[in-house]
Amino acid sequence: MNLKSGLPFWLIKNGLLFNYPKLEEDIKADVIIMGGGITGSIMANYLIEAGVECVVVDARSIGQGSTCASTALLQYEIDVPLFELEKKVGHKNAVRSYKLCAASIIKLQTLAKKIGFSGFEMKKSLYYANNKKNASLIKNEFAKRKENGFAVHLLEEEVIKNDYGFKAPLAILSELAAQTDAYGFAHALHQYNIEKGVKVFDRTSIEKIKHGKNGVVLKSASGRTLKAKKLIYASGYETVNYIRKKIVSLQSTYAIISDNTSVQKEYWKDNSLIWNTENPYHYLRTAHDGRIIIGGRDEEFYNPEKRDRLLPAKAKQLEKDFKKLFPKIEFHTDYFWCGTFASTKDGLPFIGTYKPLPNSYFALGYGGNGITFSLIGAEIIRDLIKGKNNSDAAIFSFDRV
Repeated sequence: MNLKSGLPFWLIKNGLLFNYPKLEEDIKADVIIMGGGITGSIMANYLIEAGVECVVVDARSIGQGSTCASTALLQYEIDVPLFELEKKVGHKNAVRSYKLCAASIIKLQTLAKKIGFSGFEMKKSLYYANNKKNASLIKNEFAKRKENGFAVHLLEEEVIKNDYGFKAPLAILSELAAQTDAYGFAHALHQYNIEKGVKVFDRTSIEKIKHGKNGVVLKSASGRTLKAKKLIYASGYETVNYIRKKIVSLQSTYAIISDNTSVQKEYWKDNSLIWNTENPYHYLRTAHDGRIIIGGRDEEFYNPEKRDRLLPAKAKQLEKDFKKLFPKIEFHTDYFWCGTFASTKDGLPFIGTYKPLPNSYFALGYGGNGITFSLIGAEIIRDLIKGKNNSDAAIFSFDRV
């Protein structure tokens, strides 16, 4: 599946960080993780730290699918506001989902520190109404988050203008958010995991998978046999090919990044993450070298050729969007790219077992919170493999649809 095009900044910035071998012999393992992006790397870390032998295989070079195209804004807010999610999945599951995402940000920070990865920064997040009509959405969402103990502040138009430099009728400022380099993080995790005993193979495409009562047998494109007691699907959006029912809608998104500056700047208060109530919404963040990233202008289709044809025009539109919001901030597009993402009806990921495929687990971080969902998935699947009960598994199960 064609997941991206253009020049994703993180791939340009980091280049080929590490080399991994291609699988050239038959192999057996307790657990095979199919997918070596950020999800697979977190999953492998949780398993190896729990004493579970695992092997990671990826069809591409590591991190060169959706991971390198991620703008990596880490927020506990999912694509469906809390007050609306409550109507879809009930109060208990909605609040728990948000709190799990909040906790995952702190856990990701701890994980980054543990492995010595410096490309992780804690931030605040500003969610603003893009027009007066959507101010009521902000009010309802603020009330619901405040009621459930989230650290949030309601900002009026004057404060938004003074602190952030643009005009909006109302906004929610969340104290908890973060940003990272997903591509660099995935590689750093793999290097740490390899030292702990994980084997990582890239450029190893899997062509056949046979699920049985006693395990799973995989065949690579080069004819190698991979046997495992359990298989974890961490191959992101490409995993839709293995699911019999429609659980997601594949879409296209676009992003641009400005050229760098000689010094790190504070463009708006705390260089907080910024996103809005527009549908589809825009999202902004800064990078370590004074660059600014803006993404959005999503399209509700998956068609690589059509998606890619729109890329130059979308890049120009995004630059205009930024200049309209911040006319006094200089912005010259340096790189632009587009990618595929998936959304679900309730905004939640699919994590856990899938009955038609025995001895398998799925870690599908669909939606705008892919990285935080990945950590939640790693916790749940680790527990399931170890035979432990995880009360959160039901929230994200395939049985909910």
